Amino acid sequence: MNEDGHRERHYTTFDGLRLFFRDWGDALTGDTAVLCLPGLTRNSKDFIRLARRLSRNRRVVAPDLRGRGRSAYARDWRSYEPRVYLEDLRHLLVGLGIGHVVVVGTSMGGLLGLALAVLLPSTIRGLVINDVGPEVNQAGSKRILAYISTDRPQPDWPSAARHLRQFLPTLSLRSDEEWLDFARHTFRESADGTLHFDWDVNLAKPIAAGKGGAEEGDLWRLWRAAQRIPMLAIRGGVSDILSEATFARMKAEKPDLDQVTVPGVGHAPTLDEPECREALDAFFRRH
Repeated sequence: MNEDGHRERHYTTFDGLRLFFRDWGDALTGDTAVLCLPGLTRNSKDFIRLARRLSRNRRVVAPDLRGRGRSAYARDWRSYEPRVYLEDLRHLLVGLGIGHVVVVGTSMGGLLGLALAVLLPSTIRGLVINDVGPEVNQAGSKRILAYISTDRPQPDWPSAARHLRQFLPTLSLRSDEEWLDFARHTFRESADGTLHFDWDVNLAKPIAAGKGGAEEGDLWRLWRAAQRIPMLAIRGGVSDILSEATFARMKAEKPDLDQVTVPGVGHAPTLDEPECREALDAFFRRH
């Protein structure tokens, strides 16, 4: 067991990749388990603080999707697409014997959670969707795609932290220590000591080719199809991925949707902001 209380585990996918996941809490607890799904290039480290809090009385599982973090990179970049990610996640849940789960998903992870709610209606008991919706702002999407598709080596950890601080000035991180921690969630150290993105840059190729996601009309259909489950939607107040108009429409189409906005924060809230912690605690108390 890791020093922060989680078990570091692996499983093998349908096409033979060895994928990594973190596993907190008691598998036999009576409370519904939580599945944490990271954003496009992110990994399970982003959920360590949240998982420590939630795992006091429930199991929390956070995978590194294929091509990210400590999971194996795909042999064929064409497998970096939602249908394959969903099959990997279904395989994980079945393998762990998890019958009921609440999904907490950031950005792309939120959309995967939405799809799981439709594909596995008896399994998904709730969804927290962080700074994404059925319409994705194209300006923000293009900005991210241009950044992630090329490795940007850094000589050391302070340099990596400064680099991220410059590129992502609207994150809620403030102290040098917080930015250094975020850098360690974003880069990995190579054999020669230089730092590189902790993801396979090839994962951007399907998106660039127009094959890495659903059309907006499809996403709104998913949104309507998942209406039955309790949801909490979080938006960064200055997000360039989830617009204010889309956030309002999400509420109009699902009146029982819980919503919270984190003022002054861009894409994406860390879920450790006071507004997020309060909303998450209330959501899990009710559901």
